[in-house]
Amino acid sequence: MRHSLPAQPAPADGATRWTLAPSGERLLIVDLHAPDLRRANLAARRAAAAIGAARLPFVLDIVPAMATVGVHYALERVPFTRADGSPYVALERLIGACLAEAWQAGAGHADEAEAGRVIEIPICYGGLHGPDLAGVAQACGITESEVIRRHSASLVDVMMLGFAPGHPYLGLFDPALAVARRATPRTSVASGSVGLANRQSVIYPSMLPGGWNVIGRTPLTLFDATRETPCLVAAGDRVRFVPIGEDEFRAANEHLPRKAA
Repeated sequence: MRHSLPAQPAPADGATRWTLAPSGERLLIVDLHAPDLRRANLAARRAAAAIGAARLPFVLDIVPAMATVGVHYALERVPFTRADGSPYVALERLIGACLAEAWQAGAGHADEAEAGRVIEIPICYGGLHGPDLAGVAQACGITESEVIRRHSASLVDVMMLGFAPGHPYLGLFDPALAVARRATPRTSVASGSVGLANRQSVIYPSMLPGGWNVIGRTPLTLFDATRETPCLVAAGDRVRFVPIGEDEFRAANEHLPRKAA
């Protein structure tokens, strides 16, 4: 039987609400509802941080996404009372109380999240590295140079990681960059490629299929399982793209450590 805890009590900021619902027997989805995507994403990051800070013994993993948080749990560890009737009802009660407390403590700061790192990512725009740059410029009604200027001028949030290990979703960019995804996805996109669609960017951490408009490429390695911290960026970090030329791109690639075959 599917249970769902309604979005009550309303958080103190009056703008963000949440619902809790199961996804299988070991995963609880916290769905954040806010007036726009940016605030929903900030709320998801706040919720993930609050649940993590509570150190609940039954929580195994916390996965923040664009406007949701996945809470993996061990049901047998959830303490419940006769009033709860079941461990799952107790789980929703405890997670809901954790979120309510966090929002009450953060009253007046609904549009803020804990400051992450600021990371500059070099990118070589256009040419072989950005085959869709001209099409993006045409679709947006601006020049290629203006696409580059607007894309690199923004300090944007790492909104989430997903799709593949170390694969970040970044945004939101200038409204002029609200181009749709490609009608036909590519079956293979090179590692380090930077895609653009719907005021967001992604960076492909490895060779993957994808339908984003590829406007450039970074020489940086987004994911390396041998590093102490495998992912270059994390949700909550802020990113600024720094334009570089082809010579700089090649030089950076030559100095990057190579993985063993």
